[in-house]
Amino acid sequence: MTQGTHWVAERRLPAPDELRNNGVVKNVGEARETPTGAPQEELATGERSTRNRVARSILDHGPSTVAELAERLGLTQAAVRRHLDALAGDGVVEAREQRVYGARTRGRPAKVFALTDCGRDAFDQSYDKLAADALRWIADREGGNEAIAAFARARIAAQASAYREAVETAAPEQRTEALAKALSADGYAATARSAPHPQKGEQLCQHHCPVAHVAEQFPQLCEAETEFFAELLGTHVQRLATIAHGDGVCTTFIPKISHNASASTAGRNPA
Repeated sequence: MTQGTHWVAERRLPAPDELRNNGVVKNVGEARETPTGAPQEELATGERSTRNRVARSILDHGPSTVAELAERLGLTQAAVRRHLDALAGDGVVEAREQRVYGARTRGRPAKVFALTDCGRDAFDQSYDKLAADALRWIADREGGNEAIAAFARARIAAQASAYREAVETAAPEQRTEALAKALSADGYAATARSAPHPQKGEQLCQHHCPVAHVAEQFPQLCEAETEFFAELLGTHVQRLATIAHGDGVCTTFIPKISHNASASTAGRNPA
């Protein structure tokens, strides 16, 4: 799907000490806090779990000092600092000057550590449910499926300029590749490749879709995108697969474009 509100899939709530995206936490130095002789994988797992606890404590209690985190988690301040350094290096937390209300005491305010936007996004969110609820509300009150389709087209139109510029400035034979690069710049991990024989044309593959779980319920989002690709590339296109439909990749077949081709109706979306 094309760029828009970052609707994230409705998932389970995280356990008290669990970050959804454990990949943001590096696995270093656990030997200093884990009994010697433990396997390396066990050391890394323990290290990751402790960092998740540190980040979760900041989420639950707000910006916190090293001393506050150490007391809450039963760790030494040195251990907390080490975990905070790793989390800061991964962009999960950032240091700030503590706000002081009322008269300031002598000396510099204590430094507190707060979650960054990246760190906050590492915990499960409910954006998908919110988006689906909003679209369902629109459908119920503003005209059913036609209202959803109108919303989907308006959403695409609002963000079309960057894609249009990328495609229109490219040579005709490079337009699918240009569109793939523009989509990738927005996080859709898109590629363009020659379609398998005997098809004559290309396949535009989107390996990521941030609204896939919403599109499962509202295929109008996929259909509007397919229509946009057809209009943008000036040729009939056909959706062969979508992530929302349960496929691994959103795949769009784009036939070999003759230079005088005109836009036509998009192919059927399988979702």
